[in-house]
Amino acid sequence: MQELESRTTAYTTLPAGQDFRHELEVKRSRFITVLRRTGTEEDARGLVASLRREFHDARHHCSAFIIGPDRDVQRSSDDGEPSGTAGLPMLEALAKRETAPGVADLSDVSAVVVRYFGGVLLGAGGLVRAYSESVSSALALAPMVRRGRLRICSTAVAPGAAGRLENDLRAAGFVMGETSYGNQETVLRVALADDPASIEAAAERLRSMTAGSAMLTREGTEWVDVPVP
Repeated sequence: MQELESRTTAYTTLPAGQDFRHELEVKRSRFITVLRRTGTEEDARGLVASLRREFHDARHHCSAFIIGPDRDVQRSSDDGEPSGTAGLPMLEALAKRETAPGVADLSDVSAVVVRYFGGVLLGAGGLVRAYSESVSSALALAPMVRRGRLRICSTAVAPGAAGRLENDLRAAGFVMGETSYGNQETVLRVALADDPASIEAAAERLRSMTAGSAMLTREGTEWVDVPVP
């Protein structure tokens, strides 16, 4: 069955390939939050498994994650805490996190809170606040990137001219895609908003940079990371 294309054209997520950690202490209990970009449920569950091994002596490894451009996969686990006091507050902290005024679009993100019990009972309300604050505090410190579905366009140039043209395109603010290197030509790729005006403006800019010698060719669309200013 063919996968349906997402209705969403952009969302906010974490940079790939690194974890973001933050620790909070509440009445001698330690709450260690780990955030990671996860594109699948398997990735999310893998994070939980790895932290169970790393913090094998902790009492709880509570988790929540949101997956997909449309945020259609949302799961949480209390991992032994009273029902509704850990996983759900963590999930709400992810789901309601504003990445711009009035915009809550965080996705492909997992949060795991490792708790070391400090000997003082927090009560249901205290647990909800602690787990929610743990995730919110970690998100406030983590860098974010925008992930957009952009049109990839390519241009083939002589290998000797490729480096300078790529630098000029980056300096002009273009988001670069994957470059293909060959003996006869180098193919540079740029990621553009998927509309005719943006593509034509980019083509005109490229012609200006190369005295009319380079042309843009449309390829498919891809999800591309764009740093948040």
